[in-house]
Amino acid sequence: MDSLLLYQFVKTLHILSAVIITGTGFGTAFYLFVVNRSGSVSAQSVVSYWVCKADFWFTTPCVIFQPISGVWLMSKLGIPWSATWIWVSIGLYLFVGMLWLPVVWWQLQMKNIAKHACDTSSTLPQSYWQYAKKWELAGYPAFLAVVVIFFLMVIKPM
Repeated sequence: MDSLLLYQFVKTLHILSAVIITGTGFGTAFYLFVVNRSGSVSAQSVVSYWVCKADFWFTTPCVIFQPISGVWLMSKLGIPWSATWIWVSIGLYLFVGMLWLPVVWWQLQMKNIAKHACDTSSTLPQSYWQYAKKWELAGYPAFLAVVVIFFLMVIKPM
């Protein structure tokens, strides 16, 4: 594979992985947000199960690939580490990661609680709603930070 084709391939995967992170995050957040207002414990059990699966199957590999491909692309483009937009992007990426890690744990807790409530035909306990509130509140700044990262990746302000 020649170097231009390799560059284009890695850049395409970098963009695609960014889209998967954003799309999966926004999509699963939307469905869990909506189902949490449905009053259906069985629906909450099913949706929270698949939200956790989507994070594991799609988001996690892309979260790992993003910095690797980003550094590789920087080197190929000759973008200096001194570029402010790079450091702002990295800072925002780390900020989102610091929000995402507890969100994943809260999702797992919500999934387990909802499954138990569904299996026992009981209502969701207050602990579920406490996790749901934290989960939701962490999502807003994380999503906004991802939008800014996209903006910086596209315009690359020097």
